[in-house]
This record gives sequence, structure tokens and C-alpha cells, in this order.
Amino acid sequence: MIDRRVPDDFPRELDLGSVTGVQPKVLVREVDGRYQSSLSEEQLWVRYDACEDLAAQLSAYVLRKNATSGLSTDVALTRAEKGVRLKVDSGDWDASQAEIAWVMKRAQELLLEKTGEIPGKSTS
Repeated sequence: MIDRRVPDDFPRELDLGSVTGVQPKVLVREVDGRYQSSLSEEQLWVRYDACEDLAAQLSAYVLRKNATSGLSTDVALTRAEKGVRLKVDSGDWDASQAEIAWVMKRAQELLLEKTGEIPGKSTS
């Protein structure tokens, strides 16, 4: 069975938006007879799961680049973040700035678990 708990530090942003027109409009959806502007538990889980998967892929990428091309962990992680931001900014990927920050922090945590080293910290 899959543990569907979302960590407390994962961003829970409001689903903000605007609609043009003469009268003010609020973007909400009706769930079980109540109007909500935030993500549902299912939507939050899907976003978290995608971000967790991306963090795992990025940490594996950084380790691979470190081993095959000699790039430092810092440089590889910085390049990976730049690539993620390019994908988000171009509209290819749907992620908020807070989610990107969380993904990069989580990738660092995963790297620490795998290597025992904190990216950006000198071991000398």
C-alpha cells in the first residue's frame, strides 16, 4: 500500500488566478457542497508525487554526472536546477517556484543520504 502522506514542508499554495470581466470573480471549485480555492488532497498528492520523483531523478543525474564527467556535485546540481527552471518557464512543466525550491532541497537531501556529503559544503 502506498503511503499518501504529503510532508509538512511541501508547498501548499493557493490556486490563485484571475478572470476578466466587469464583475469581480473568484476562482473556486465545489467539493462536497463546499467551495474551495486550495488544492484537494488528491491534487496535492499528485503534485507532491511528481516533485518527489523529479528530486529522485535529479539526484541520480547529479551522481551520474559526477561519476562520468567529473562535474562537482554543486555544478551538476546547479545545471540541473537551471534545466528545471527552463522547462517550467517555457511552460513544458507545471510547477510553482515554491515547488522548484522544494525539489532542489529534496534532491540535496537525497544526495546527502546517498553520499553522506552536503552539496555546497566543503569536506576539508
